[in-house]
Amino acid sequence: MTPTAAIIIPHHADLVRLERCLAALAPQLGPEIEAVVVDNAPAEPLPEALRTRFAALRFVVEPAAGAAHARNRGVAETSAPLLVFLDCDCLPDPGWLQRALDAARAHPGALVGGRVSVFDETPPPRSGAEAFEAVFAFDNRAYIERKGFSVTANLLAPRAVFERVGGFRPGLSEDLDWCRRATAAGAPLVYDDGLHVAHPSRSDWPALARKWRRLTDEAWGLQGRGLRARSLWALRALAMPLSALAHLPKVLRSSRLRSPREKARATATLFRLRIARGVWMLVQAGKPVRNREKPC
Repeated sequence: MTPTAAIIIPHHADLVRLERCLAALAPQLGPEIEAVVVDNAPAEPLPEALRTRFAALRFVVEPAAGAAHARNRGVAETSAPLLVFLDCDCLPDPGWLQRALDAARAHPGALVGGRVSVFDETPPPRSGAEAFEAVFAFDNRAYIERKGFSVTANLLAPRAVFERVGGFRPGLSEDLDWCRRATAAGAPLVYDDGLHVAHPSRSDWPALARKWRRLTDEAWGLQGRGLRARSLWALRALAMPLSALAHLPKVLRSSRLRSPREKARATATLFRLRIARGVWMLVQAGKPVRNREKPC
């Protein structure tokens, strides 16, 4: 049977969440669906019991570290005309795959990004990181409608578009970079609120800081290295604490936070994170310029 869609799931050292993701996805699969888990730069192979339990999926290894390499490998390993990107720590709704197929038919030739909600993996009360993520994490509608990209945790793309613009590029904000390349090539980008997956919140400050350090590094990867670009980056860094004040009302008005204590924790984390990002960005702006290879 000719496949109609290929689901591509990059994975790195997150076995519990991968198994939870696949348990939600497997009942939705049919013979016309290609589903590939790309184990990225693994320290050891995935357990045989997992492969046996989810025999309807293919498991491949991509030795080059990075989600961009893993997603590109998943595309290369499949042939279906519709690419469906899903992260291994996400829980797709029971009707997620059918909604994806319906959305692709409703928007031929378009990129379609879906809703990504956040859930806690620890019991209440929320930590500062969890409270912050409840308010700010994964506003994919805003990303699509205001910033021109969708997160790759829940994204549909025609293979023809992928082949036209090329794969994901490592070392930068890959979802932003790829979606903007695709839309610049003429592909529409639309949001579908019914295409829904749930993502676990970061449970503590170290996990949240790692996420935002990575995002800051990836955003820096998209910047120029000339004096003007560095100066603008430094000005953005200095504005980070002020941006926390601008976003404070969103915390105080949020219906997602259960108590004044959670709002206080979210507020403290908001300011701590914006100050940390400002410091990281100033360090980046002051680094010596090195010759960089042109991206492929």
